[in-house]
Amino acid sequence: MTPLTEIGECLIGAGRREYFFRPSFAAMTCIGSPAEIVQAFYDLNHDAVSPLFARAYEAYGSVPAWLMEYVSKPGFADKAIGAAINILQACCDDDCASLTGAMMPSRSRTGELIWMPGAMSFEEMVMISSSLITHGIIGKAKVRKLQRNESGQMTREFHAIEYINAARSHFGMSKDEAMKLTMTEFQLLLNTKYPEQKGFTKEEYDTVVDDYFAKKQRKLDKAA
Repeated sequence: MTPLTEIGECLIGAGRREYFFRPSFAAMTCIGSPAEIVQAFYDLNHDAVSPLFARAYEAYGSVPAWLMEYVSKPGFADKAIGAAINILQACCDDDCASLTGAMMPSRSRTGELIWMPGAMSFEEMVMISSSLITHGIIGKAKVRKLQRNESGQMTREFHAIEYINAARSHFGMSKDEAMKLTMTEFQLLLNTKYPEQKGFTKEEYDTVVDDYFAKKQRKLDKAA
């Protein structure tokens, strides 16, 4: 199967096997409850590891071996590793434990989990799972979002069923077809069906307001 990377799909090979990943709405529900989906996104992107990786890429263009060894210490990145494994498995119809490895109880420290690596490195798991969940619940399509529709509030839950029902209503899809959509694909379909929306985006609104006050200030300066 050829993956459509534009909507978030990817194919990962390991030995003679290939694993297909699709961050569909159905896959997002496999991560957990609506609150657990958002928590997985947060754990993956706000764990201590992600900022370190970002700074490493900025400074070196890659993640040095010494940093990988540091972040792989027991307990340092448990949340990020757990979230990455959960997201990758949710987006794959096959058991991909040979790729991701698994979190196992530590033999030396009671109550502590350690990551038993698979074929993928921790860095690869974080990067790929982050891309998958972003395509699954946020979307990467360029969407013209109107200022009047922007609440500025962060959501604590992701309800996939709302988007599944919206897809069925807007595009005349069956439930099974709608469940296979990724958020990026859903946004692209919306852009195609509703190409022109009247009104300002937040950025356009802010620009108009700033220009207005700048012109007003210039008039006041001249009058003075």
